[in-house]
Amino acid sequence: MKDNPTVTVLVLVETGSKYEIKEKNGISHFLEHVCFKGTEKRKTAKDIMVELDGLGCQNNAFTNQEFTGYYAKGKATNFNKMLDVISDVYLNPTLKEQELEREKGVIIDEINLNEDMPAQKAQMLFINLVYGDQPAGWPIRGEKEIIRSISREDFLEYRKKHYVAEATTVVISGNVDTKEAFREVENKFKSISTDKKVGKKKTKDSQNGPMVGLGFKETDQTHVVMGVRSFSLNDKRTPTVEVLASLLGGSMSSRLFQKVREEMGVGYYVGSGNNTTTDTGCFTISCGVANNRAIEVVSAIIKELETLKTQLVSEEELKKVKEYMVGTMYQSLESSLDLAWYYGLESIFRNKILLPKDQEKLIRSVTAEEIRKIARKIFVEKNLNLAIVGPFKDEEKFKALLKIK
Repeated sequence: MKDNPTVTVLVLVETGSKYEIKEKNGISHFLEHVCFKGTEKRKTAKDIMVELDGLGCQNNAFTNQEFTGYYAKGKATNFNKMLDVISDVYLNPTLKEQELEREKGVIIDEINLNEDMPAQKAQMLFINLVYGDQPAGWPIRGEKEIIRSISREDFLEYRKKHYVAEATTVVISGNVDTKEAFREVENKFKSISTDKKVGKKKTKDSQNGPMVGLGFKETDQTHVVMGVRSFSLNDKRTPTVEVLASLLGGSMSSRLFQKVREEMGVGYYVGSGNNTTTDTGCFTISCGVANNRAIEVVSAIIKELETLKTQLVSEEELKKVKEYMVGTMYQSLESSLDLAWYYGLESIFRNKILLPKDQEKLIRSVTAEEIRKIARKIFVEKNLNLAIVGPFKDEEKFKALLKIK
């Protein structure tokens, strides 16, 4: 990327909420916060932020089920300084007791914020409905009472188990000399622990019948998440599911957008996606609709799923979907930060990195018959799941809708 004036420094560690125990659920995300609260070299959070702001950097961190990431993006000429800060934050947090206690309030406010967002609450309700009381079904941010109980010793033990060389990937993307980048990364990370990486338990992934989860909330709109189990990230069928998701709800010309918003005149947002991890996959459809039309919309979605099981997608529609997917994929890789995330996640989650051109080939190779075959495989009654957040308490009324031919 010699024509890009920026560089991104990204450090990924293969740990997240799936690596936690119930009593410490949320510690991965909490640790991500407190790593920025000070190091031996940069004593306070302000010291860290003043330095990064002074470099004109965009910086952040976030936690997922299977990884945690820390990054800074800025002018390529500031590469060494950005690497020094991010590596320091990752390797040398002081984790001072008073800072940890203070940050508990921030984490709890973040949990409360998401509780007050019905669309987010519906997503969390859906994940818990599908996976239940195991790491895949727990909230990434944890529960408030657990957050209050986490101690400095808990952080030290967790970092010792997970923040090790074997689990760490450093990605440098942008206008920087490759040899210099390797040299500087090797120098900055020479003190990292070489202890063995600690793994996670395999997710139990089975279902015996359709399930409904209701989150009662006095809202002006009902938020719906419907979905089924699909396949893991590296499963050979996953590219077909991705095309299916785009066909149904990936764009403004998709079937669900046209049906729900344009034909039925309800729902500002509606879309579908396929969320994959190393051992699970979930195909979901999300929308927000008027309370008095929630049942009507759920029924309409079911009918769209049935259509995909019986009718082949036309070549014209399939071509349009593929062009949209390929075009948006390349657009999503325009910045150094975008590329860093792409190659970083490819590196830690696949045995072999798939280049964008490889992804394009997989997308273009999907056939109409494969889509119908996958629809028949995953859109079955016993695997249907429905999470609803809105002013409803009658679960059976919605469960009666979960029938599919």
